[in-house]
Amino acid sequence: MNLAVLSVLALGVAILVSCVTSLNVGVLAMALAWIVGVYAGGMPIGTVLAGFPVPLFLTLVGMTLLFALAQTNGTLDRLAHHAVQSCRGNRGMIPVIFFLLAFILASMGPGNIATAALLAPMAMATAGRIGIPLFLMAIMVGNGANAGSLSPFAPTGIIVNGIMARIELPGHELSTYLYNAGAHALVAFGGYFLFGGLRLFARAGGETFTLEAATAAAHRFERKHWVTLATIVVLLVSVILVRDLRATGSIGMAAFVASVFLVLTGCADDGEAIKKMPWRVILMVCGVTVLIAILEKAQGIDLLVSLVSRFSTKESVTGVVSFLTGIVSVYSSTSGVVLPAFLPMVPGLAESLGGANPVAIAAAMNVGGHLVDVSPLSTIGALCIAGATAEESRPLFNKLLVWGLSMAVVGSLISYLLFY
Repeated sequence: MNLAVLSVLALGVAILVSCVTSLNVGVLAMALAWIVGVYAGGMPIGTVLAGFPVPLFLTLVGMTLLFALAQTNGTLDRLAHHAVQSCRGNRGMIPVIFFLLAFILASMGPGNIATAALLAPMAMATAGRIGIPLFLMAIMVGNGANAGSLSPFAPTGIIVNGIMARIELPGHELSTYLYNAGAHALVAFGGYFLFGGLRLFARAGGETFTLEAATAAAHRFERKHWVTLATIVVLLVSVILVRDLRATGSIGMAAFVASVFLVLTGCADDGEAIKKMPWRVILMVCGVTVLIAILEKAQGIDLLVSLVSRFSTKESVTGVVSFLTGIVSVYSSTSGVVLPAFLPMVPGLAESLGGANPVAIAAAMNVGGHLVDVSPLSTIGALCIAGATAEESRPLFNKLLVWGLSMAVVGSLISYLLFY
């Protein structure tokens, strides 16, 4: 069998397994890369191992460790509680505040899944307590977390920007982040006001919602929290101002230094933080990247490009790729499987369609892949459902499933109109 076809079939098997089983697809991808590369392609084992993304691995580990420290010592939790308190009882504003809070926290570095894990339980409990429809709260907090997912400091942003640099499209970190954030803000606020958010503002009246005194006291900032916040701010400002720190790998090494400082000053416990790091996602991303490297060497990427280009034109390609990534992302990991598999196709796809804008194609993939992630089949949607009562969970599941599937179409339309 042709090596290019075999490599594409291997990728297809990896994606299919990620959709229907709980096996970490990164482990499967590395096994397939070894079999296809060494035994089918006759490559030296060193060639296969060269596909392991060492700089990306170090950046992911460093940044996720730093924000795991901030989560385990209570810093991020206190930020969230004080933000909710700032609503002063306006029910219509509370989901808006949760969107903004999720967006800001995810952008700072924890990423979308860690932010949703932190905020979704509190958001859903707050909604149930004061009469906010759970569906509205779920789409606001879920899309808020996803809006910040492509920040240059967040794990998915690090993954995407690393791939963009590898396919010779560097320097688009800000536009990648803003396109995704704008699309999520558009659908979140559109859905919020369309499905009843305006009525919450109208009924706000004199109702009040405040945290109990005991809860407020338990969430006061202490020395370790202020030191943690200052350390994170210094790191983020340094990355913005110092060009050398923006390189993939350098950010991670700087985050290791910041993490060591927090542990040695007694502000955080690295043992607990390491347990909370998203090792499953890190292994998934690195494993799939090794398999994609084999695809590139076997010209499997060129084969995928030719297949997608048959169904696309220069004008429609952004809508097509957005829909494809959206449909696959409903059932598979966006950051760990879908984007590492689809983004390497961008340069070849742009060239085969007569000079289509490669940055627009990449942005459409990013938007399409993330907009569906409030579905209950995704981690973020599942976290929102976990915060609902037994009676409310099934109706909420149905609503979020319809919402998530519809976002594949909505994302396709947004990408087509935005990048036409």
